[in-house]
Amino acid sequence: MKVIVWSIACLLWLQAARAQDSIYTCRNAEVSFFSSAPIEDIEARTNQGVSALNLRAGSIYFKIPVNTFQFEESLMQEHFNSDYLESDKYPYAEFRGQLQSADDLTKNGTHAVTVQGQLTMHGVSKDYQEKGTLIVQDSLVKASSTFKVRLADHHIKIPRLVIKNIAEVVDVKVSAAYTPGKG
Repeated sequence: MKVIVWSIACLLWLQAARAQDSIYTCRNAEVSFFSSAPIEDIEARTNQGVSALNLRAGSIYFKIPVNTFQFEESLMQEHFNSDYLESDKYPYAEFRGQLQSADDLTKNGTHAVTVQGQLTMHGVSKDYQEKGTLIVQDSLVKASSTFKVRLADHHIKIPRLVIKNIAEVVDVKVSAAYTPGKG
């Protein structure tokens, strides 16, 4: 069911595409985050993000099921989902953006891009402008970016009791390998 809903959403979102050969999809985007705090470091990752990329229009979309992040300790995962991200109430993190580059992104090569868009997480949307890399090689495209997210910007509260366990700003890494999609 999730795949059908995602497919319909991506098709509607990509309607503006001018050429079918510029649309790419990824069903196993990797997203990880790292929190370094005085008492402990926390790291989690998922490879269940979905993404769509339109090179001609320069648009990109990510949707990540929040409850798929895996932690080293199950108790951390439980608190992450129930207390901090409230994944029952806010099941997805989404990003919709535009790629900005002086290069023709449809051509083979490594392209430095700036991605400008909105990240919606924990029910709160915030504008981001971050650097990333696109590697285009014939019918395959790889995208990656590393950026910081301030938890307070998305109304994620850290209780005073654990303030030294969780960083106020976390490092996020995104990596996706795309194949040609259907337009």
